[in-house]
Amino acid sequence: MRSLSLLTLAMLFACAPAVEDDKADGGDKPDTDTPADSAAPDTDGTADTDGADTSDDTDAPDTDPPATTDLGAPTCTGPATLECCFGALWDGPAPVDYASAGATLGQHCKGTNHQDIQGVQRVVFIGDSITMGTPPTPAGQWYRNRLARELATRFGLQPPSPRWTLVDPISGNALETFSGDFANCSKWGARTDDLIDPPHQQMKTCMPEEDRDLVTLVVMSIGGNDIFSFLEDINAGVEDDKLREAYDKAVSRLEAAVRWVKEPGRFPNGVFVVFTNTFDFSDADGAEDMAACDGAELINLSPPLREPILHSVIADAQARYLKLAVETGTDMVFFGEAFCGHGWNTDDTTRRCYRGPGAATYTDFTCEHPNGTGHAAIADLVLAVVDE
Repeated sequence: MRSLSLLTLAMLFACAPAVEDDKADGGDKPDTDTPADSAAPDTDGTADTDGADTSDDTDAPDTDPPATTDLGAPTCTGPATLECCFGALWDGPAPVDYASAGATLGQHCKGTNHQDIQGVQRVVFIGDSITMGTPPTPAGQWYRNRLARELATRFGLQPPSPRWTLVDPISGNALETFSGDFANCSKWGARTDDLIDPPHQQMKTCMPEEDRDLVTLVVMSIGGNDIFSFLEDINAGVEDDKLREAYDKAVSRLEAAVRWVKEPGRFPNGVFVVFTNTFDFSDADGAEDMAACDGAELINLSPPLREPILHSVIADAQARYLKLAVETGTDMVFFGEAFCGHGWNTDDTTRRCYRGPGAATYTDFTCEHPNGTGHAAIADLVLAVVDE
């Protein structure tokens, strides 16, 4: 994977690790001076050839696929519990130790309910290509752009420009980092070491000191590229103890980043954080069936997906994510649970997460990225957490 060009890597596999040379020289730091004529997907799926995207597609949510209510989590009639929310989905013992975290769940079962999110003056998007958005899904359908429209209305914010909604496919950065009351420091190929560690420091870049007096909402999805790197290490024959050590560091970086944001006094008037856990694009159980994905031949990851260590390490990470939300008073979205059964194997009745006939597929041909329906689902998840 590292031999591919950054353009090919980022366009096809946002969950692939960033190229080492790029990470070393800081080339993927958000660049607010990206040339206006950089090629980027327009909100209607066409290229931005003149650098002056004046279309209003980002203000036309009626062109987007509708958000789905089939998120695998019924609304609990009584108190929201793990069993009520996910018992049918798990169909047996819970695959992740969520119970010990003691989280408060939203009645919608789409995430936790630890924050009373109100009075937001600024919204910051952090993370990888799932947050940035990727072709072939049009930019107007990417979840961050859906959320920007909705959050601008909910909180009376100045919406971002059409240019802000786009990505530079050469660098994987936003064409415009700051616009209106919004910031976007997500990047194709980002890992957890891009959050607060030099040289990229997504959080410090998008939340400079002069803006920290504003009530800020941080929305973040990250971790897929760390899993991809983990799979590459398995392929390379790295020993199990080294694999666990490396992934422990990746999760620790996410924990440190959320704690950095929530450091007392850093945002004197308040800051809210909503982050997602990770998702299994193969629909769980029997994940080695790569052939079910149209683009599987491009990634060559079938052997490591069969390794038991993958499932145990990821389950431990998911439990730590929820514990982090509890300890920091932030909110975690059940991204993985919502997407299970909407990946490559929606028609396989033997899957633990089988949803029934006609279940929608949430991923595109790259196997790892949401399509328009998937992005609609992510936006629905985050908004449910913000609203409750």
